[in-house]
Amino acid sequence: MSRVETEFQTVIEPVVTTDSELVVALSGGLDSVALLNLSVRYAQQQGLACRAVHVHHGLSNNADAWASSCQKWCEALETPLEVTRVSLDLSQGESIEQVARQARYQALTKWMTPRSILLTGQHGDDQLETFLLALKRGSGPKGLASMAVVSHFASGLKVRPLLGLSRCELESWACEHKLEWVEDESNHDQRFDRNFLRHSVTPTLKERWPTILQSTLRTATLCAEQESLLDELMSDKLKAAINEFGGLQIDPLISQSEVYRNRLLRMWLATQQELMPSQAQMQQLWHNVACAKVDANPELKLANGIVRRFQGALYLIAEYADVSHWSQTLTINTPVQLPDELGELSLCDSRVDNSETRIGIQTLRAPSSGECYRVIFDPTGLSAHPESRQHSRKLKKLFQEYGVPSWQRRRIPIIVTEQRVVAVGDLFVDRQFSGQALTLTWLKSSNLKQNS
Repeated sequence: MSRVETEFQTVIEPVVTTDSELVVALSGGLDSVALLNLSVRYAQQQGLACRAVHVHHGLSNNADAWASSCQKWCEALETPLEVTRVSLDLSQGESIEQVARQARYQALTKWMTPRSILLTGQHGDDQLETFLLALKRGSGPKGLASMAVVSHFASGLKVRPLLGLSRCELESWACEHKLEWVEDESNHDQRFDRNFLRHSVTPTLKERWPTILQSTLRTATLCAEQESLLDELMSDKLKAAINEFGGLQIDPLISQSEVYRNRLLRMWLATQQELMPSQAQMQQLWHNVACAKVDANPELKLANGIVRRFQGALYLIAEYADVSHWSQTLTINTPVQLPDELGELSLCDSRVDNSETRIGIQTLRAPSSGECYRVIFDPTGLSAHPESRQHSRKLKKLFQEYGVPSWQRRRIPIIVTEQRVVAVGDLFVDRQFSGQALTLTWLKSSNLKQNS
């Protein structure tokens, strides 16, 4: 068995179980093609399911040809291939590399289950580049830990079984096995930092210090171990500071040192799958968001979301689509799919509805003659009189009283007839529409996934 095959098996065997499914991220380049062949061979030997996923960014004129090549290679290996097309939003000023990477991993989550192991083809030379980029950014030990061999991803695991191998070793193995692969022309564009390192920096480093790759891997591993130890020592502190909604409470951090506080902030962001912010962003996060005036509505945009403050806690919020102009008629016993993955809303006859164990239920009267129930998301100008309250109030005030964060107030379905509020999501039913004839159920996306 070759060193390449031995290294692959050494890394993957501790995490594989009898019902694991291997999901290979297949770009079509040397490393991913080698990974595909190693994975398929291993899956066949162990009796495991294996599939490949190719993310089509559309950035190159050759993108369609790459997808076709991946299809050809997978057919030859009798391995199913999923081709997922993504469109990139470059309007936010982020680098193409970062946007493409985020889109790629977002697309890959679709194919993950709790038994899935996502395999990606980064090798030792990639790790050296990642380490140098972290050094350039002034990253601490977490950044210098670079890429982990095994990490959690979506509902499964992500494994990089080639990190201990050089690109040269992979290429020799691929040539020996007569493999074909594609070359991305953008890999030679030295305007990109990683390509500059690959072509103008690391060859010189390896020529001067032939063991630089192994030394870097060892340093990254030691940094990762130190980070793991700190996480272990501070995990109880983090749990105590996180509220039931996943927000990080600000009060427990105020009396702590800046070093301690930043550590907890970074650990919390890591639990939210956020990329590590820069030192300047950490300063902004604390001083401009956490410590902003009480009546302010501060926010800080990070790589994968926006940090907001609400009722003494910090929350990392995804950037949402504007659904305030969306509306649809509600028909009894016909579920409505809400926009932007907000779930499903149904209005059912209580006599035939069996949803007593479901989440988000309200009961109300049937519409009278001439009434038509609609669902909207724009609360502007609307008032309501919840059954449990003494007076009618503007929805803006009611949202505040019910503790709804400002960023969620246009993402809660509002049931109306003409300009009268019938009910608001799973919060309340208006007094005028109180009754038992109908059951209103809002199944949010997370609950839909649990029930599927």
